[in-house]
Amino acid sequence: MGIEIITLLIVAALLGLMALGIPLGITTLLVSLGTAILYFGERAGFFIVTANVTEVLHKYELISVPFFVFMANVLERSGIARSLFESMAIMGGRFRGSVGVQTCIVAVVLAAMSGIMGGEIVMLGLIALPQMLRLGYDKKLAIGLICAAGALATLIPPSVVLIVYGLAAQVSITELFAASIGPGILLASLYIAYILIRVRLNPALAPVYDIPETGLPFLKRLPFLKGVILPGILIGAVLGVIYSGIATVTEAAAIGAVGAVAVAAIRRELSWIMLRDAMRQTVQTVGSIIWLVLGAVALIGIYNRIGGGDFLRGVLTSLDVAPIVVIIVMMLIVMVLGTFLEWIAILFITVPIFAPVVVALGFDPVWFGVLFAMNIQIYYLSPPFGPACFFLKSVAPKEISLQDIFASVLPFIALQGVGMMLVLFFPQIATTIPALLK
Repeated sequence: MGIEIITLLIVAALLGLMALGIPLGITTLLVSLGTAILYFGERAGFFIVTANVTEVLHKYELISVPFFVFMANVLERSGIARSLFESMAIMGGRFRGSVGVQTCIVAVVLAAMSGIMGGEIVMLGLIALPQMLRLGYDKKLAIGLICAAGALATLIPPSVVLIVYGLAAQVSITELFAASIGPGILLASLYIAYILIRVRLNPALAPVYDIPETGLPFLKRLPFLKGVILPGILIGAVLGVIYSGIATVTEAAAIGAVGAVAVAAIRRELSWIMLRDAMRQTVQTVGSIIWLVLGAVALIGIYNRIGGGDFLRGVLTSLDVAPIVVIIVMMLIVMVLGTFLEWIAILFITVPIFAPVVVALGFDPVWFGVLFAMNIQIYYLSPPFGPACFFLKSVAPKEISLQDIFASVLPFIALQGVGMMLVLFFPQIATTIPALLK
């Protein structure tokens, strides 16, 4: 049986099992075990799948994921997001759309403290959304901004998406973090420009934030920056030790976890109940991630052993088109897979096949990793399965429907597409900072 038929049968088996409601991690493990047993026999098949799974669990960098998830969970419960939002809103002053702009800036800071998209959107949904609706902001503008800005955690370091991509593509996570800074700022700038243009064309979309503190002269508003001090120290500690070469990403993640606990203690929010809840949520989140990793790694390991990886790489490299078109085709494949697969499964299934092709075509795999993370951002917002929309719905007021959220994110998905195209055709946006660090 040809590898083309085997590929179609594997895809059909995956879709069939998922249609039955079987979790994706279990689905990929079952398909990989079935394929291995059919090809290599029961004993050898089990051994090969186990070897593939064991290999990825031995990767030292993977330990950074639970550390960063724990850091995000502690910060979520420490009240630091609320203080940060209030400080930035006051510092924004009284120009129209200031609260929307400050929400985007706060989202960037929160992303740099957590690397977890879900927790950030929940925090913004609990803190920023009620405030913007109370001030009279247009509902769709506020909802779309929170979903899009919260999804920046998939791109801005210490992004868990970039960590897992670095493991799958075998590239430097530090370089990936450095390369993502420019695109992350680019997307945040596009969101801010969109807000300012919209409220300039239609002032009714965003009333002025008119409280006594915002009317003070700039120097007298500086004391309100105290809410930024602790986040700034934590971000500087985590990212500073990475970029300076003092510590590895895993060691920096441990520093961040300890720093988050210290921040909670300084704010007098630290308690055994808070730590217990943070640990419990960390175990649940990382547990689901690990099952997806194991299933995807087992499946792609078997598929490569039977020649599937070489087959797909041959198809991509033999296309009679410009190399940049091949990259676009890869991005389209990721978008299609995003309609029915989790991001981590998409990553482990595609990246081991795509990364060698990217290098063979003469492109930088670090630059491709940033494009991949930006593509995952689009996946997080895109209906009908956009996880960001469901995260916001879980904390939004009851009168806001899921259909309202889906309609609100469409302009921001277009902005994400524009940002990805800019990085695609102007790689310097991503590659300049890593080159300077080198």
